[in-house]
Amino acid sequence: MIHFDLADLRLFINIAETPSMTQGARKSFMSTAAASNRIKKLEEQMGLRLLYRDSQGVELTTAGETMLKHARIMLRQVQYLENELSEFSEQHVGHIRIFANTTAVTDFLPEILAVLMVQHPQLTIDLQERVNLEVLRGVAEGASDIGITAGPIKAQGLEVIHFRTDRLVVATHQAHPLAAHAALTLEDTLAYPHICLQEASSLLRFLKNQVDALQRELNVRIQVFGFESMCRMIEAGVGIGIMPQSAALRYQQTMGLNIIELHEPWAVRERSIVVRDAQALPEYVKTLIQLLIQ
Repeated sequence: MIHFDLADLRLFINIAETPSMTQGARKSFMSTAAASNRIKKLEEQMGLRLLYRDSQGVELTTAGETMLKHARIMLRQVQYLENELSEFSEQHVGHIRIFANTTAVTDFLPEILAVLMVQHPQLTIDLQERVNLEVLRGVAEGASDIGITAGPIKAQGLEVIHFRTDRLVVATHQAHPLAAHAALTLEDTLAYPHICLQEASSLLRFLKNQVDALQRELNVRIQVFGFESMCRMIEAGVGIGIMPQSAALRYQQTMGLNIIELHEPWAVRERSIVVRDAQALPEYVKTLIQLLIQ
């Protein structure tokens, strides 16, 4: 049976993520020589080569890729244990890593996380916006404790909890030429300038993939940081926008927006929570899940 030193696992993760023996050693607060020696002993113990080393840095072998995935999971489970036990102390702390799509990050998660953090004053949260595939990979590999996705997903080996259904719609100025339509296809909108989110947003990347499938180009006039800014630009007649219906309806209450059905099979978006093992999660993560599905 192989016995792992947690310090070696942390070192290996730091080296793999850098990817550099020197930088990984620095993150682990040890010399490069000491780090190299520990990794060599880890490889000897396992009888496998985990890293290729050259003057440019390090590269994971196939065995190293597998090791990285499981090392992250093992250390995360140790952290879960520490967090669970800390609930019995007066200095209870905790940390949640969340990978989520654009709508979750910009629309409904901030309010829910605020409630959670009031209930757990020592809790810290790392919230990152990712596309569905990155969310699933992050949860599977232990880089994220919980993932939030929108649309159809293939989450083999993960637990999926459906909690809400939304759909993408087209929002226009009330006097826009498209405003009289009851429904539009994506292709119908491509002759007009679009207001979009920033390049890194998962929604924009998703829409660009759909446009690429049509062998067309998306006419992006301006990119903004959130749905409120999108709606203000649309209200001003700068362009049209594709966004979740829930966001469009919210801002329609105070802005002059027209909302049109987007007639595409992918427009209906089931929102799901994705975790590795719900029963193994700390109580504060379970509380977050309950807040999401309420």
